Amino acid sequence: MTENYTALYEEHKKAGASFTDFGGWQMPLKYNSELAEHHAVRKSAGLFDLSHMGEVWVTGPDAAAFLDYALAGKLSAVAVGKAKYSLICQEDGGIIDDLISYRRPAGADGTDKYLVVPNAGNAAVVAAALAVRAGSGKEGGFDVSVNDVSAETSLIAVQGPNAEAILLTLVPAEQHALVTELKYYAAVEVGITVNGTVQELLLARTGYTGEDGFEIYIPNEDAAGLWEALLETGAGRGLIPAGLACRDSLRLEAGMPLYGNELSREGNPYAAGLGPVVSLAKESDFIGKAALSELKAAGAGASTGRKLVGLKGLGRRAGRSHYPVLKDGNVVGEVTSGQPSPTLGYPIAMAYVDVEQATPGTALDIDLRGKAEPFEVVALPFYKRQK
Repeated sequence: MTENYTALYEEHKKAGASFTDFGGWQMPLKYNSELAEHHAVRKSAGLFDLSHMGEVWVTGPDAAAFLDYALAGKLSAVAVGKAKYSLICQEDGGIIDDLISYRRPAGADGTDKYLVVPNAGNAAVVAAALAVRAGSGKEGGFDVSVNDVSAETSLIAVQGPNAEAILLTLVPAEQHALVTELKYYAAVEVGITVNGTVQELLLARTGYTGEDGFEIYIPNEDAAGLWEALLETGAGRGLIPAGLACRDSLRLEAGMPLYGNELSREGNPYAAGLGPVVSLAKESDFIGKAALSELKAAGAGASTGRKLVGLKGLGRRAGRSHYPVLKDGNVVGEVTSGQPSPTLGYPIAMAYVDVEQATPGTALDIDLRGKAEPFEVVALPFYKRQK
């Protein structure tokens, strides 16, 4: 497999990062202590390079109708400036990817404009699927263009309680309200100082850590300048660079699924607890609608007999991905993600378990290399920030 490097790779090397392969990208795993990075995001702020994520622009007169057809959610109902979490599914309801779509102001010709953000390893797959679906959803195809700009775009995130204050130091005073009034799952064009010059960049407020935070989309050539500016201005507010290790522990605490762990082509939205993401009520047909309708009627766990749950450890040892989940010594599920929670102080995991064992309060065990360790089914998420 070809190794990909973000525009910030040299910045990470200078900071002493250790690297790991993620979706074909060499990404910083941690810089020093993953625990310190985790706690920084919970207590002050962490700086993430997310440039391995994809960016696909969908524009044209039929953009809203097309995304209603291509994705499981009703993207036409999203207001300009807002964002929506959605899924792109196969005909059988299997999940190709989970993604966020931002509806941007119409172009000069008045046509709709969306930015679709898929996961790292799926970016090319999603872009290709969208291009195919654009030509197949109705007679003559949809009047849209699908433009994958992933290779030329960097994405930098500031996450944590101090994220807003740090970002405001780089935004002109007259635009501060654009940042402070930006709601969750929304985006706006705002001026941000990079290399001494104010640039209009797309700023989003979504996040994947359970904390407040922002994502900044920027051309590759300017990414290093922004990265350095954020570290400099954020130093006095506890900002440190953070890698994928702490990003994984943060998103697990927040009960957020990871594609390849909790989500896959073999699974489906209902078993994964993502039924509300699927809009069966929208007027238009969409790919996977028939299969998803049947799955919903059959109930959570249909097709697999299992449902995604949270597991709270009652002991000290943590379960890991693919470890068996037991009930009275019998296998009733499998862990998808698990580790000790730095914030909560006990082991946590997400797992698919038999529907009959999915009720909160159910006592289960995880097979930790031959030893049964006690866990309890709990509602997700494990952690919610105090707003």
